[in-house]
Amino acid sequence: MGLVTYICDEVGPPKPKNGSLRSAIEKLAKWELGDVLYLRVDWRDIQKEPGKLEFPEHWNLTFEMAKKYGKRVAFRIQLMSPVIEPQSLPDFLNDKVPMVKLGTTDEIGINGKVHYAPRYDHPEFMKAFKEMDTLLAERYNGHELVEYVDTCMYGFWGEGHTWPFEGSPLPDYYKARDTFVEIFEHQAANWSKTPLTTNTQPDYNHVGNAEVLEKTIRSYNWLRTDTIFIENEQIDVLSNRPPWIGATIEQGITKGNIGDLRVVDGLMRNENIIAHVKDVGPNYFSLWNWHDIALENLMSYHDKYPKALNTLSRSIGYRVRPSWIWSFEKEGYPGLVLGLVNDGISGVPGALRIQVRDAANTFEVSGSLDPGYPLPGKVRQAVIMLPKDTQWEGLRLSAVIEIKGVRRPVTWACAQKLEDDGALILKRNL
Repeated sequence: MGLVTYICDEVGPPKPKNGSLRSAIEKLAKWELGDVLYLRVDWRDIQKEPGKLEFPEHWNLTFEMAKKYGKRVAFRIQLMSPVIEPQSLPDFLNDKVPMVKLGTTDEIGINGKVHYAPRYDHPEFMKAFKEMDTLLAERYNGHELVEYVDTCMYGFWGEGHTWPFEGSPLPDYYKARDTFVEIFEHQAANWSKTPLTTNTQPDYNHVGNAEVLEKTIRSYNWLRTDTIFIENEQIDVLSNRPPWIGATIEQGITKGNIGDLRVVDGLMRNENIIAHVKDVGPNYFSLWNWHDIALENLMSYHDKYPKALNTLSRSIGYRVRPSWIWSFEKEGYPGLVLGLVNDGISGVPGALRIQVRDAANTFEVSGSLDPGYPLPGKVRQAVIMLPKDTQWEGLRLSAVIEIKGVRRPVTWACAQKLEDDGALILKRNL
């Protein structure tokens, strides 16, 4: 969970007027408001020849800074983009994969650019894509620094559309659907430990988005959206997702200059965005100035108007605490009943596993809640039975979240002081 600091979007990483790229990325990574660092790169940026990945400087710097400052990384590999020349595909595929002309538009991307889409169903495309994704997963599936990976989808930015162009480069809907289901299933098999996030884009171009979305949810992968205002269908899917499915929202925010704030009815644009983000209850939200990435741009807003982002940073995702802890004894065996509460705005994007052990570490008792629980604003109870004659006072209560079989520590969102390992020491307080 948390706020996602964008290091690179579709037009590239920061372009500092003064100082180095390293310095610009380090400043973004160091900013304490962000929890995750995000990269969006084109396929051609990470692969120059078959059988080998070769990452750009800003990619490597992002992982370096994530480790240095205790952050995590999320990323997307774009298979197609309207804002670069010539295309997202590596050059070694130029003579192998047919490109279908879509046309020219000033509605999106580079003005005057003639847009082409690859035949995603072509054997050479499929072969090269699967190789690239497999190489990527071999390095980053389950990687300690990787939070999630965006699903590769059809069209512009890989978001599932080529609006305003109608139709797709594939022969018909069924061929398109089967192609993108195959692409998703390959990714789902490769990313067995790391969540995939699939865009909730309505199927404007009839390429099977609904089927890919369904398979995403049923395989315990996550959702994302690239807007909070435009399409009502995206809002409905995000808001009514199963509670154990994580969600990330991308929405560019304005700078802090008076001319950028876009105040309507006394409400700044960013405040309007953040209010709607809370309504959907996501796990992540973007810290992103669209096509103008720099910490100075983010700070120009946050320094003057910190309340909205600061409040969101304290509530986004799940915030679980043991609000009640009751003790009892049955046939000589002591037990605990936990009344767990979630102060966040989303469910737990996985299964919360509770662990109780003694100070000497002679025993540990653990068990999981149903995935997604406790729900925001609700109490979920759990019973833990302890070894016979155990004294409950002084026991250590901790939790982990389990996602795709991988367990990570959870920090209790309680007022009491926690131990260095995140455990809460049980004591009588009434």
